Amino acid sequence: MSITTSVYKDCFIFLTTKHQKHLALDIPFKQILGAQIIEYNFDTDQLGTFSGEIARIGTPIEVARKKCEISIIDKSAKFAISSEGSFGPHPAMPFIPAGIEILYFIDVIRDFHLFETEIFTDTNYKMQEVENYEQLIQFANSVNFPSHALILQPCPRNSNGLIIKGLVSENELEYAFNTVYKLSNGNKVWVETDMRAHFNPTRMQTLKILGEKLAYRLTCLCPKCATPGWGKLKIEVGLPCNWCGNKTNEIKTEIYGCPKCCYKENLVPQHGKLYADPASCDFCNP
Repeated sequence: MSITTSVYKDCFIFLTTKHQKHLALDIPFKQILGAQIIEYNFDTDQLGTFSGEIARIGTPIEVARKKCEISIIDKSAKFAISSEGSFGPHPAMPFIPAGIEILYFIDVIRDFHLFETEIFTDTNYKMQEVENYEQLIQFANSVNFPSHALILQPCPRNSNGLIIKGLVSENELEYAFNTVYKLSNGNKVWVETDMRAHFNPTRMQTLKILGEKLAYRLTCLCPKCATPGWGKLKIEVGLPCNWCGNKTNEIKTEIYGCPKCCYKENLVPQHGKLYADPASCDFCNP
């Protein structure tokens, strides 16, 4: 993997968002690429909301791409970036809440698309029904309120269209609870964490981490066509056991590739091992 001087030095990269995500991406793209993020304030809620009143149409990657294309169409951007997040149970450990973040990048000049994605378990994502204000305060204390905002709506969720978002003080929270409670069926209120980036510092930090990952990848050129974005596409497991030679679940190969010419290379994993420890072998250590 070859690392070179950034080809994006002094370039403007448009970010389509209404949630101040430039606060997470400004520093990594400036420090690593020498590029400047220009925020295009667009109502991205039209493409779907976390609170459910507008359903997301398409996969998260498709929506992230659409956000980039908005900057390209509306602002004649030559370089565009966007983010899209999803929250729910961890795909491998359903009892743990997790966030899946995507950063999508389009280079119109060089005619390629690139995205990075990551699963984060560092999240305050949570939702539940509460019967009284005391239960609401208990919920709030468990999710880092008031530094992280809350959303309230009547029960059942999405029943009458009233959604109160961005609650960041106890006075706001109490007023919203009393308002929503009167409209609820069954004397319950629905509360959830506000996962919009500008109301959720934990999510903003994960976006910064993913931004660093994408920015570093854009400093890497394809060894065949010199397009930026050379990086790891996927892994293959099956490293042979050092005792019996059977395949294990340890990484055998890392596959790197180019986002434009599709050139690929199979590389030795970062662990550098040719054989797996027998302790990870299902045959030797059942």
